[in-house]
Amino acid sequence: MPLDGLFVHALAHELNQTLAGGRITKVHQPYPNEVILVVRNNSTNYPVLLSAHPAYARAQVTRIPYQNPKTPTNFAMFLRRNLEGARLESVTQVENDRILHFAVKTHDELGDEQTLLLTLEMMGRHSNLFLVREKDQRILELIKHVPADQNRVRSLIPGATYVLPPAQHKENPFTSDLGALAKLLLDQNKSDWPKAIQQQFQGFSSQSAKNLAEHLEAGSDAMGVAKDWLNHFNHPEPTLFRSEKGKLSYAAFNWNEPNTQAESFDTLGALLDAYFSGQAEADRVNQQAASLVRLVKNELKKNQTKEKKLNQTLFDSENAEELKVKGDLLITYPHLVKKGMTSVQIENYYDENRLLTIALDPRFDGMQNANRYFHKYRKLRLAKDHVLGQLQETQAEIDYFLQIQTQLAVASPKDVADIKVELIDQGYLREKTKVKTKGKQTRKPKHVMGQPDRFTATDGTLIEVGKNNLQNDQLSMKKTNRQRIWLHVQKLPGSHVLIDSDHPSEQTLKEAAELAAYFSKARDSANVPVDYLPAGKLRKPNGAKPGFVIFEGQQTIYVTPDPTLVQKLKKAK
Repeated sequence: MPLDGLFVHALAHELNQTLAGGRITKVHQPYPNEVILVVRNNSTNYPVLLSAHPAYARAQVTRIPYQNPKTPTNFAMFLRRNLEGARLESVTQVENDRILHFAVKTHDELGDEQTLLLTLEMMGRHSNLFLVREKDQRILELIKHVPADQNRVRSLIPGATYVLPPAQHKENPFTSDLGALAKLLLDQNKSDWPKAIQQQFQGFSSQSAKNLAEHLEAGSDAMGVAKDWLNHFNHPEPTLFRSEKGKLSYAAFNWNEPNTQAESFDTLGALLDAYFSGQAEADRVNQQAASLVRLVKNELKKNQTKEKKLNQTLFDSENAEELKVKGDLLITYPHLVKKGMTSVQIENYYDENRLLTIALDPRFDGMQNANRYFHKYRKLRLAKDHVLGQLQETQAEIDYFLQIQTQLAVASPKDVADIKVELIDQGYLREKTKVKTKGKQTRKPKHVMGQPDRFTATDGTLIEVGKNNLQNDQLSMKKTNRQRIWLHVQKLPGSHVLIDSDHPSEQTLKEAAELAAYFSKARDSANVPVDYLPAGKLRKPNGAKPGFVIFEGQQTIYVTPDPTLVQKLKKAK
């Protein structure tokens, strides 16, 4: 189901139970349209994601790691001044709409107590996050300022009065008389029930209306069935559905999605993390790494074109003897060629006197055309050794950028900075330089490399996964790792994986191999070969690019990547 009013009802219930009475200790804005509140309640810190993203708007407790920008945004600073240290009183939903109010008790500039509403509207491209003063509904600040010419319905700027989006004039299913639903459906064909439910009641997506209609059709007491169905949103059983093709969907309870495998979660936040970790993270990476993606794409195209030309030159050099034969024949029978001719047929005494057609430059006579063929022959012969070296270097460049491309595809936002630093160090990307101010010299802060992702095997063994070449080198070449088992997908770009054990169990080895396959170019393949051996057998050639190692004496295990296992091992940390 999409994030409709029904799912938001369940979210409001869970968030209020978890957070109400807690204190806001930190405010971060790691991404342009998303804010993280750290709420401490019952001796536990809860990172609460409030997203006004046009495609992934939601509110949830999240455990997905994030990295803050070096300089906080103006919106983040404003929220910090007004919310840090304040108490979160409640989380409530507006009717059955996709709007949540986070009521916060704080004090104004004079020390008087006041209530601020952090209001999240989750409405596709119109999603927004407001800080509103409750007593006069004045908008203090909002994450997206919308000019008047883009929204004539209400004013979306600081200082304006907060007004709810236009009402749909539908009934709230949680507070209305459901007996009216039974009467409504009596006058409708069963095929029209989902549409009738959506038209009558607020907060129903097409999937939710269809599912309720199916339950009503299977039952005899429409009012009782509807009450039981709606009660699932007061007592959710978060469920993720995975189709045979790997497509994900979710619901507040297991409503038996056909042709899917269902996985249960303890909380709606954990469910949304599992659902959005791939999509939302990829979108965040694309936002942060758009220039890197373009650079890698252009470098790959450039080197693949170069490789094609070098292969053609190599092919020509392999056939250079044919040029020498043509030159010999022309110099032996120059009288057969006159200026203006474009070709000539000469008996080839190298091949049983068979006729050989030789292309000519009409500007030249026989001797001059012969010299041209000899010149091409000598050039190709000399070029062969050079071309072989160039081909080797070009293939190394292609392999390197394919590796970077794979890393960007599986990267989380915190990994992008490491990849950018690597490309700068390798000379593919220029570092932005700030204009020096007179009398001041600022030292550029040293880049702190991100840590490899950590997973916990079923038996408790630590498994580390490098998400970029700097992390891969750190994992693979540390002297303390020499007896630990290292894994990498066979003959494809992918992450380096290290098991924190020199004698892992078969199950741990298999789980680590599945991680290696998942974080590689083969993540959508089946029966993927993964090589493994002690890290002490790895070697890094002099001058090799980051992340490149050579080895021998490896063993191979065949696995099929399983996204469910990845989430399970990550949750086990």
